[in-house]
Amino acid sequence: MSNQALSSAGARKLANTTKTHVQQPAITPRWLTMLLQWKPLEAGVLRVNRVNSEHPVEVACAVDGEVELPATFVDYAQKPREYTLSAISTVLKVNTRVADLFSSPFDQVREQLRLTIEAVKERQEDQLVNNEDYGLLNNVSPGMRVSTRKGPPTPDDLDELIARVWKEPAFFLAHPRAIAAFGRECTRRGVPPPTVTLFGSPFLTWRGLPLVPCDKLSIAGDSPAGSGKTNILLLRVGEKKQGVVGLFQPGLPGEQSPGLSVRFMGIDQASVASYLVSLYCSAAVLTPDALGVLENVDVGNYHEYK
Repeated sequence: MSNQALSSAGARKLANTTKTHVQQPAITPRWLTMLLQWKPLEAGVLRVNRVNSEHPVEVACAVDGEVELPATFVDYAQKPREYTLSAISTVLKVNTRVADLFSSPFDQVREQLRLTIEAVKERQEDQLVNNEDYGLLNNVSPGMRVSTRKGPPTPDDLDELIARVWKEPAFFLAHPRAIAAFGRECTRRGVPPPTVTLFGSPFLTWRGLPLVPCDKLSIAGDSPAGSGKTNILLLRVGEKKQGVVGLFQPGLPGEQSPGLSVRFMGIDQASVASYLVSLYCSAAVLTPDALGVLENVDVGNYHEYK
């Protein structure tokens, strides 16, 4: 049977297709990098000076009569820790022919750089959590580690963590499944956690502290059934509060955002352009009681209701 009118397939030859930017499921909100306070460095190194706790400052309370007051001084640690910025780098290659011929409606170089920068920033958040040197999980003092009582994260467990980081804590950091597990335990006890809106998004809270999701906190022993164990961090942030701070180098050549630079490296004999993408960052825990962790958090416990 012949068509009586132009077909859809034929009509599409003259129609423009509306396109989106490249979508990347691996991109996350990266709340940790947004909630940390960032300290610029002069030359890529931060020395954290602390008072020598073995030499307390002696003072006298008000007393009657003429009493000789104690003489004292504040001693400093002789070997303070130094944090050096770590580099996260890659070289992006773009064929100039592709960039010249296929950059409408989206500039190919811009898209390639945008997606590469997103990947670098995702790696930055991962390193802030897991880096062997400066990562938060590897810089929790022994006295600031708490284990769950029975496995699932309960209100009692988070209260115990708050009792360790009690000086102006800012937020919890947890895997989304750990937050869901905590929500189930609260619901079972009849105390569903309230929510608060930050950056236009809702967050569960406990004792007024938001539970911030971060998928960079891994789940050990993860299985199809949903079981596995992870950690929940609690942070105090900011230099003025002697908390956790992020570190970056300002004023980089080709700076795109704090600590991140993009530099053109030239075009080779194969007409391939190269761009160096570098991000310099680190993190410092200024005092031991600024960071605590709840360990052995079971995310696979569910309750059946009849």
